[in-house]
Amino acid sequence: MVKPFSQACVNNQIAICQILERVFTDKKLVLEVGSGTGQHGVWFAKNLPHLIWQMSDREQNHAGINQWINDDPAPNLIAPIRLDVVSDPWPTARYDAMYSANTAHIMPWVAVASMFAGVGQRLLGGGIFCLYGPFKYLGVLDAQSNIDFDYRLQQQSAHQGIREFHDINQLAMNAGLNLREDNAMPANNRLIVWQKR
Repeated sequence: MVKPFSQACVNNQIAICQILERVFTDKKLVLEVGSGTGQHGVWFAKNLPHLIWQMSDREQNHAGINQWINDDPAPNLIAPIRLDVVSDPWPTARYDAMYSANTAHIMPWVAVASMFAGVGQRLLGGGIFCLYGPFKYLGVLDAQSNIDFDYRLQQQSAHQGIREFHDINQLAMNAGLNLREDNAMPANNRLIVWQKR
């Protein structure tokens, strides 16, 4: 199997890590939802050694994630757990931090809603959830790169597309999360930070 690689992970990991370092400063146990290639988890675990980083994804992505872990192990990095946010039970552990990147525009909307419901159930009071990716604001995409990306997503699959921030934030509020920060990021993305009530 060819080791999976995402250039986008390399491009954005420093900018994301600078914010995670600040908002996760007093946290201990992170669940990453939708770890993808595994690159973010491996890199963040190494650069945020005070955190125990638990990756998760659908089972078909575990082989690639484990290649990244095996090539660059860290004592605070845990092997991925199986988690399809719609069909799999969420882990019984309670987390004081959760993170997900480039998932909301790929998942069907029902899965986005399931992700937020699961985050609300498994995140401890005062815990932080960070979601990275592109968003619309009042239906507007203000960068041509995101307009083009949204078009490509919808051509690939009707259930994909850049989500409306206010719809996402409503899911968060329904799950007991309060908006704390909305950070502008490179490549016209955002890193949104919520805190569990």
